[in-house]
Amino acid sequence: MKSKAFLILLVCLLCAICAPAQRQPAIQTVQFQSSLLGKTLPYNVILPHDYETSRTTRYPVLYLLHGLFGHYTDWATKTNVADYAAQYRIIVVMPEGNDAWYTDSASVPSDKYESYILKELIPDVQKRYRTIETRYGRSIAGLSMGGYGALRIGFAQPELFGSISAHSAALMRDPPQGVNAGASAGNLAARILANVFGNPIDQKFWDLNSPFLLARKNSHLLAKTNIYFDCGTEDSYGFYRGASELDQSLNFLKIPHEFHLYPGGHSISYLLAHLEASYEFHWRVFEPAHRP
Repeated sequence: MKSKAFLILLVCLLCAICAPAQRQPAIQTVQFQSSLLGKTLPYNVILPHDYETSRTTRYPVLYLLHGLFGHYTDWATKTNVADYAAQYRIIVVMPEGNDAWYTDSASVPSDKYESYILKELIPDVQKRYRTIETRYGRSIAGLSMGGYGALRIGFAQPELFGSISAHSAALMRDPPQGVNAGASAGNLAARILANVFGNPIDQKFWDLNSPFLLARKNSHLLAKTNIYFDCGTEDSYGFYRGASELDQSLNFLKIPHEFHLYPGGHSISYLLAHLEASYEFHWRVFEPAHRP
């Protein structure tokens, strides 16, 4: 009798040990050859647990954009996005954006990262995976530079995305002072901005790619888009100022949105503290489209 009880306990323990590994979704890497950029741009994909067994089910997709000096692997290695992808049964796509601000560069004609996202990445994902191909089954989100990219692309193409979110977005209404001099002096951050927005900075190009201007331009459709963004009150780059200004602009334009300033800096710990909030936000949009 004791031996039988021991065996039952052993089986239970083994199941408990094995269960987390079974629940952890696999990450696929696609080595995508971009014709627009003339190089390979890999992207990672997390699929829902039941993707292979539910062969007729289509799933919502969330595009996650990494920050400056980061890469497509960051979300999987530095955050717990896999847990949220499993919890909410969504496809998560994490593309490589290098340091290009997810924008078609004014300085380097071959750097067309916005066009890559819209004309190559999204169509490739739709071809490879069973995604829900309506705007309410497609969302875009990002951190820092990726937060700017999510807002910038989402505000420019609101017909494509049912929801948009950003954490610690690199929001600046005007180019930071000293960028042109800094680029000439070899400052890395300034040089990266100049590589995208012109050297010297092209103010017209900057404005055309500004979430502030794009919100005004596309306010009618953005009023029907779900928008979330947050920022830390101790953000070392002062991006809380840009976030607060965007909040005021959206309020003036009567564009509904959810905005939060939380204690914290421009850090991975800040992101981890608030990442789930944006997943829940996107799921409220996804859930009706995903309902059987």
